[in-house]
Amino acid sequence: MHQIVAASDQEVGGLAVILPPLYEIFWSALVLLIVLLLVGRYALPRIYKTMDERAAKIEEGLGAAEQAKADQAAAALKREEIIREAHAEAHTIRERANEEAKAIVAAARHDATSEANRILEASERQILAEKQAAQISLRSEVGLLASELAEKIIGEHLTDTALTSRVVDRFLDELEADSARVEEKR
Repeated sequence: MHQIVAASDQEVGGLAVILPPLYEIFWSALVLLIVLLLVGRYALPRIYKTMDERAAKIEEGLGAAEQAKADQAAAALKREEIIREAHAEAHTIRERANEEAKAIVAAARHDATSEANRILEASERQILAEKQAAQISLRSEVGLLASELAEKIIGEHLTDTALTSRVVDRFLDELEADSARVEEKR
């Protein structure tokens, strides 16, 4: 029975079961207040300081990222401008090289034409000189042959050199006229 009496003492109030005793509430509230004061006084400023530092670093990082984007865009524009300038310069160099090549080719053609004309003139002069030498040699040989032939035909020695020279010249002129007619027929 003793147990029943002890159990009945504890069942006295329904609200007393849920609520702790008043002294526990007081001491718990006091400890909570002290902890809150200590945390608010010492821990919160450090936490806020750390959070502010992190926020500043984040802002600094975002600013650096924006600056990097701006720098990258500026570098891309500058790179494009440099590429455009390089293309323009390459085009100018190509044009200049083509013009120089044309000038070199024209100069080489002019030099080659001049050299060919000089060689042709020298060859023509040499041919003319050789032709004249051959004509002179031929005239003298033909003259001698004609004189010898005339001597054999007539039986007398031709002593008049002027007459001999005229006969030889007339004979050579007739030969040249015959050769010119043959060339015209071709």
